[in-house]
Amino acid sequence: MKTPEIPADEDQRLREVRALNMLDTPAEERFDRLTRLAKRLFDVQISYVGLLEDDRQWFKSVDGMAFTGTARAVSFCGHTILQNEALVIEDAHEDPRFHDNPLVTANPHIRFYAGCPLRTPNGAKVGTFCIIDDKPRTFSAEDRISLHDLASMAEAELLAFQTATSDELTKITNRRGFKTLSEMLLTESVVQRQYACLAFLDLNKFKQINDTFGHQEGDRALVDFAEALKLSFRRSDLFARLGGDEFVVLLSDTRQSDAERRVTAFRQQLEEVIARLDRPYQLSFSSGIVEFDPAAPLTLDQLLTHSDAIMYQNKKRHHATG
Repeated sequence: MKTPEIPADEDQRLREVRALNMLDTPAEERFDRLTRLAKRLFDVQISYVGLLEDDRQWFKSVDGMAFTGTARAVSFCGHTILQNEALVIEDAHEDPRFHDNPLVTANPHIRFYAGCPLRTPNGAKVGTFCIIDDKPRTFSAEDRISLHDLASMAEAELLAFQTATSDELTKITNRRGFKTLSEMLLTESVVQRQYACLAFLDLNKFKQINDTFGHQEGDRALVDFAEALKLSFRRSDLFARLGGDEFVVLLSDTRQSDAERRVTAFRQQLEEVIARLDRPYQLSFSSGIVEFDPAAPLTLDQLLTHSDAIMYQNKKRHHATG
């Protein structure tokens, strides 16, 4: 096994890592959604966002592995930060640097690894965005581009750039992040010939909550709704706040009838959440669901437009009967 070398700018690099004020902080949806997406897009066992400290690699987000980190001396990522582009190991058993590494010979039994360095604005490589599998595999030029795109989004989240993809209030994906991530998922759905469904969700009588209880309570209602989304939908689904009281869910590998059942189940779960929290109001929503056919794919904008129109018709009926 080859222990990774220490970068020439190590002192500055470590200062940048610690300046992020992120080491040993709790998991966050804005990173977890990226590792979930990477695991699905590349069909691998493990994906993670890691930061490299002086003696350890710590995972801000990890999907598919119980570890919260590893020793830097045995990490693949210690080698990744030594180069400018992605490090790809298609078969660790055939690589003299890693064939006897304990992460290869024991759990998690790494055979394939691909990782991109994560940089701060001055170029310091503070961590990595990685995918891992226990089987050897090839990694195409297109795969490298997709991994680099996800790593760029992780960099933006690490540094809280204005291009960050997280909604400030609810901490779930915002409109910009949803458009970027969902377009990747829809492209993958076409490749895999899988259906998907887009559900447009709009809160009912939200203005009434603001007018009656104040905007602070209205903000809390939006947060409650986002938390209920996290509880109800799968980790592979992508949900976001588009703005105001409008939310959206992209359900991968799902047909229309199943999407309708799951939105109905979410409606029930939302009622239970609000009752348990003892809020002074009811929280309900109108929805519009559109199916994505991989054989005749609509664009994301078309899906949003169609689902919004269906939602609006359902909302009119809700107000007429409410």
